[in-house]
This record gives sequence, C-alpha cells and structure tokens, in this order.
Amino acid sequence: MARGKLRIYLGAAPGVGKTYAMLSEAHRRVERGTDCVVAFVEHHGRTRTEVMLHGLEQVARRELEYRGGVFTEMDADAVLARHPHVALVDELAHTNVPGSRNAKRWQDVEELLAAGIDVVSTVNIQHLESLGDVVESITGVRQQETVPDEFVRRADQIELVDMSPEALRRRMAHGNIYRPDKVDAALSNYFRPGNLTALRELALLWVADRVDAYLKQYRSEHRVSAIWGSRERIVVGLTGGPEGRTLIRRAARLAEKGAGGEVLAVYIARSDGLTSASPKELAVQRTLVEDLGGTFHHVVGDDIPAALLDFARGVNATQIVLGSSRRKAWQYVFGPGVGATVARESGPDLDVHIVTHGEVAKGRGLPVARGARLGRARIIWGWLVGLGGPVILALLLNTVQLGLANDMLLFLTVTVAAALLGGLLPALASAALGSLLLNFFYTPPLHRWTIADPKNIIAIVIFVGVGVSVASVVDLAARRTHQAARLRAESEILSFLAGNVLRGETSLEALLERVRETFGMESAALLERADDRAPWTCAGHVGPGRPVQRPDEADVDVPVGDRAALALTGRVLPAEDRRVLAAFAAQAVVVLDRRRLQEEAGHARALAEGNRIRTALLAAVSHDLRTPLAGIKAAVSSLRSDDVAWSEEDRAELLEGIEEGADRLDHLVGNLLDMSRLQTGTVTPIIREIDLDEVVPMALGGVPDPEESVELDIPETLPMVAVDAGLLERSVANLVENAVKYSPPGEPVLVAASVLSDRVEVRVVDRGPGVPDEAKERIFAPFQRHGDAPRGAGVGLGLAVARGFAEAMGGTLNAEDTPGGGLTMVLTLRAAAVAVQETRPAPPGADTAAAPAAQGRSVRPERQASW
Repeated sequence: MARGKLRIYLGAAPGVGKTYAMLSEAHRRVERGTDCVVAFVEHHGRTRTEVMLHGLEQVARRELEYRGGVFTEMDADAVLARHPHVALVDELAHTNVPGSRNAKRWQDVEELLAAGIDVVSTVNIQHLESLGDVVESITGVRQQETVPDEFVRRADQIELVDMSPEALRRRMAHGNIYRPDKVDAALSNYFRPGNLTALRELALLWVADRVDAYLKQYRSEHRVSAIWGSRERIVVGLTGGPEGRTLIRRAARLAEKGAGGEVLAVYIARSDGLTSASPKELAVQRTLVEDLGGTFHHVVGDDIPAALLDFARGVNATQIVLGSSRRKAWQYVFGPGVGATVARESGPDLDVHIVTHGEVAKGRGLPVARGARLGRARIIWGWLVGLGGPVILALLLNTVQLGLANDMLLFLTVTVAAALLGGLLPALASAALGSLLLNFFYTPPLHRWTIADPKNIIAIVIFVGVGVSVASVVDLAARRTHQAARLRAESEILSFLAGNVLRGETSLEALLERVRETFGMESAALLERADDRAPWTCAGHVGPGRPVQRPDEADVDVPVGDRAALALTGRVLPAEDRRVLAAFAAQAVVVLDRRRLQEEAGHARALAEGNRIRTALLAAVSHDLRTPLAGIKAAVSSLRSDDVAWSEEDRAELLEGIEEGADRLDHLVGNLLDMSRLQTGTVTPIIREIDLDEVVPMALGGVPDPEESVELDIPETLPMVAVDAGLLERSVANLVENAVKYSPPGEPVLVAASVLSDRVEVRVVDRGPGVPDEAKERIFAPFQRHGDAPRGAGVGLGLAVARGFAEAMGGTLNAEDTPGGGLTMVLTLRAAAVAVQETRPAPPGADTAAAPAAQGRSVRPERQASW
C-alpha cells in the first residue's frame, strides 16, 4: 500500500487562519469529488471557522475520562476504519489525553499516512521542537506541546499561512480569535507587535530553508549540475590574507542588490594541513562575514581552483568573488594563478569578479617555518645532535676500525636522531657534515678531501641520499603526528564547546575559565564596547589581577566583530592555537547575549505580572469592594430617612448590616495590602519560639460558631515552632475560614497538628467538593477563585496570602486530597529545635507581623479567604 501524502498549513501565530485555510481546501476537494472527512477540527468558538465545517463529513470523536472530567479526542480507529482518501486533522502538536491510542496527535497522523490516507493538518511555528528556546526567549512562554521538526520536514507540501502583525491584532481586537474578556490580556502580552513580528520572521525563514531543501533535493534527484539563479549566492574565496575583508564587504554589497542575496565565504586548506594563512586573520574574516549575514566554510583540497569551483556549484552559487593575485610578476612562470584558472573554468553560468586591493603584487609573504611546530628545546637539541653527533662519532671511530659500511650506518643513525629531534634542517646539516667526515677520515687517501676509489664516491653519495630521504620521511611523519595530535585536541575542545552550546549549560565565567585552563593562560576576559568610538568595558573576567582595559594590551586577542574581543594574558600563543580561540570567542559573545536576554525576559515577566496585579486590583475595586460599600450606603441612607419610622429591631438590623459590610470591606482591603507587601518583598517576619496551641485557637476568631464548625486536635506534647506569631495566625485563619466556607453543613473542619522529623505539620481538613490535581497549584495564585465561587465571596487572595506568609517564615503550604473526598491544606513549619533565629530589628520602612496593629488595625485573622 502506498504511503499517504501529508500537507501542512504552517502558521506564524495563533489566529492567522490555518484552520480556515485547511477547511477551504477541503471544500475544494469535495467539490472535485474527493472523499474527504474531518477527523478532528477545533473551531475554538470562532464563528467563521465553525461555518466552514458545514457540508463536510465529520468522524465522531472519542470520549475519554481523565481525573473526573470527560474529554474528546480524535478517534484514530474510526478514521482508519472509515479509510477516506483525505482526512483533516487540526493541531498537529496536540498532546492526547492519557488512554488515547498514541501520546501525540502527530503519531496518530503517522498511522493514517502509513495506512495510505492523505492528511491535511495545521501547526504553528512556535510548536516546532527545535524552536522552543527561541520562542520562549521572544515571548516568555514555554510551549509544552511540540512536534518534531523532522516530521514536519517530511511533509509533501508545506504552505505558510501568513498575516501582518497589525492585521492579526485587528482580528484579535474584533473578537475573531479569542473571547472578548481575553482580548486585552492577549494584546498586551503574547500578541504584542514585537512578538508577532519575530514569530513571523521565524516562520518565513523556516519555510525559506525548507524551500531551499526542496530545490536541492530536486536538483540531486534529476542530476542538475547547471546553476539555477533562483537567488543570488555569492561565494568569496579567501586565502587568509588581509585582503579578505575587502572581498567580503564587496560581496555583501553585491548581495544587497538582489532580493534574498546570500554570501558564503570559503577558505580552501591543503590536505596536508600546512598553510601560511593567519588563523587570527581568518577568525576576523569569519566574524565579519557572519556579522554581515553570511556564512563561513572551511574546505580541504589540494587543487584550490577545482575545490573552489566544486564548492560553488554544490551550493548553487551564481557569482564568485576573488582578489587580484598577490604574487610578483616573476612568480607567474609557475602558472596562471588561482583567479585566472577559476575564471577560465567557471563556464557561462558562473560569474567571476576579480577585485583589486592594497596587497596586489606584494608577494605571499614568508612561509611558516616548519620547525616552528616543534618546541624551542627540541630544535636546539636537534642542532646539537646534528652538528655535534658526527664530530663525537668521528672521534670515537678513530679508535676502533669497523669498516666503511659500518661507519656509514652509524653516521646515518645520528642523522635520523637529528631528524627526530629537530626536524629536517638539523638532519640535512648532519648528513652534510657526516659525509665530509667520512671523506676525510675513512676513505683513502685519509685525512684529505679527496676520494681515490670511485666505489667510495658512490657509497658516500648513497649515504647522503639515504640520509636526506630518511630525514625527510622522519620529519614528515613527525609533522603529521604533531598535526594529528593537534587536530585531535582541537576536536575534543570544540566537541566540548558544542555540547555545552547545545545544552545551554556554559556560563560566561565557566567558558572563560575553560579557555584559560585549556591554553595555560594567566587570565581571560571578554571586552565589549557600544560602538567604534566608545571605550572598552569588561563583560567577564577570570584569573588573578585586574582585567586588561583594551584588546591591544593583552598577549592574545581574538576579535568578534567590531564591538567585542576575547583577551588573554600570560604568553603569546602560536598561530595554531589561535584557531580554536575563534570558536570560544564567538561562543562567549553568544553566552553574554543569552544572559542579557534572560535578564530582559525576567524583567518583562515581572512587568507583566505587575500589570496583571494592577488589572486584578481594578477588577476588585470595581466589583468586590463596591458591593459592601453599596450595602453600607443603603443602610445609612435608610437610617437617615425622615419619612420612615424604624423600630428598634429594624434599626439594630440595619446597624448590624453596616457593621458586617465594614468588616467585610476591612478584610478585603487587608488581603489586598498583605498581597502588596508580599509582592514588593517588604514582609520581614519576627521569628520566635511559640506553642501552636497558643496561636491556632486565636485564628478561629473570624469563623462563625467555631465550636460547631471547627474541630481542633493540637497535642500539648508538640515541640515549639520557630515562627512569626502574627503571620502564622493569619495563615491558619485564612485556611480555616476557606475550609469552613466550602464544607457541607454538619461537617466540621478538622485542624490537626503532628511532628514529622524536624518539622511540624498543621493539616486543615475539609469534606467539601475538593480540587482537581491540575488546579491544586493554581488556587494559590493571586486573584484566583476555583469552581463556581460567587463573585461576592472575595477577591481570591486568601490562599495566596497564606502561602506567602508561610514561605516568609521558612515553611511551605500545599494542597492534598482528603481521603473520602474533600481538600486538605498542609502547612509545614520549622521546629524550634532546628531553626533557632534571634530576633532582629526590622529595616526602616519594612512591614512586620505587628505592623497592622501599629497602623490601628487589629492583627485579627481575616474572615475572607477564597480561591
């Protein structure tokens, strides 16, 4: 059976019209006679989307019970049994209710595709798994429902459903996306213009990359080698010379002239790894091309023109930018040069630009000395062995007659030793000196610089040739071994760095410490500046002493663009060590930017929370506070009325109503003030050792008929607790009054205490309707009411204040199910034996547990505490 085809409508944000577009496509297919059914589509109460479902066959959903609720999910079994030609499946990233056929909806879609059913689905860009961290940094919201990128990439068709941020916000304001009561919050949080613009850019870039992948796949399958100029791709050939910066900027200007232009800088390194390119200059050029929006590539190839052309054709480039040759005129006798060769072999479909620069005809500079790869001590020993070894050996052989053949083998051994220690040049010197000594001391006529026997001439020539050959091989093997060891070390360092980058575990200080330890430096610092004229500042530093103030003051500096640099002190590193520093420097800047983004995101979340609190306060003032005020005003107006003769009973009833309204208003304001103190961090508890049986009974003062509605079980043998008496009383009062409010008539609330290791637990147990597990944490949030709590029951701060006071005293407050039904509040406090804290004066302006009394308000527990 052939696999079904998958078509995905990808949205830049919720509400852009993915589901509507999918349903429109379904109607078109039905009109063409295609067997198309709705497997699962959620219209979210949007009228226009709901209308589009009319006329389409819908497969009945499957109902599942989970934690006391009934939920509906797509019935994959029913869809497979129906086996339509096309199935519509909305919300690809959705997580199914436990008990479903699969954990994720995209897994259901995979089964439909495997059964030969074509699927049309929808997903938003923020639900792609690889973009979770990016979306969270932009919006401050972590998407819990995700779909693997690979599954979406395998789709046969991906269609972007796009809309400008302004148009989407207008749709939101008109109520076409969310209910009217959620519009203001959505527009001021997730649907801010900046968020929508960033999400739109993510979607456009992701789809553009997917289109590019489609094109590459098509060219590969159809063996298309010709260059298609669908977009300007400009390859810049770099040699590691200073002219590379000029070439990169020139290529960037060329790319700006066409829509969607792309710059790819490539450096061709010879396969033997021996090159005269400056790693520091290459690092600067890499940073420059990345700052200009391009990419840097490192390619190995012995034939530089062929490797460059192969790379250009492989990436479907349209232009190549090369610099004019730096060779002098006489050097052209060795060949036409890279630029001329590339221009001759590029063909008609690839333009080659030869750019002049200030380094033209100045030569390639001196090559890097091969001996520079060895340590100074090894080079000195190599020369000592190469020059002193033959002399010492000649003196020793003058006392022993071994024959010319054995003498040559001994001199050859010295030559090999010089090669192993100092490289090629000491070995060549050793071979030359050894041949002279062999001629002078051991070939007749002795002690003369002539050779009488032609056979001896041949022998000495062979000795020199073998010595040079062996020295060359030994030198090459030593350099290759050194190169392999260095590359292995670099790969291990870069692998470590890449792992930390992927996991996001490396802090700036840890990264700098890794650099310092890896290269044996004294200190490492990351310097930055706002612009080219601004002074340098230190963003991070490790090591003794004060950091350097400027990059040029350091022993090693690796620039990252024009505004950042990694500066190291201790010693001057060789060119080979500088290569891996470019990766560390770039990552250090990324870590710094990530840290700042996290700080900004935290600040934004704090502002959003403050805005939410202000909105809730306005709601409380507009309704919850006005209700008791209205009752008080009505009672006072009635008492002041002259045209009604009130009896004593009526007057007492009206006065009682005024008192109850005032108490209720006082409690509401008290909770608001307490929540404000918690939000601003001005609660400073005065910790003392007290007995629970002294505080808990006082917390029942606000409960009507406490002897009938509350049952106490506080053993006298309990240890003392280290708490603030006022804060504990108010916390327990809020918990008890909240439990009494939700308990059925005739079922008293149990307040029990017990010892648990070094803690004391206070459990407030009710037999009310209880709270689902998913809401047990939400009920402690400010301004939250659970279930069908009446609006007049309070502003929803009682439990939030209780938990805030508990945490301020070093305790915890959590909700659990009561066995047999109901809810149990567990207040855990520190026993005095393990939490002795001396009384300390409160800072000026800070609130304490006794502050309400000082303000003329009793420390009496609140009567109102609601979810």
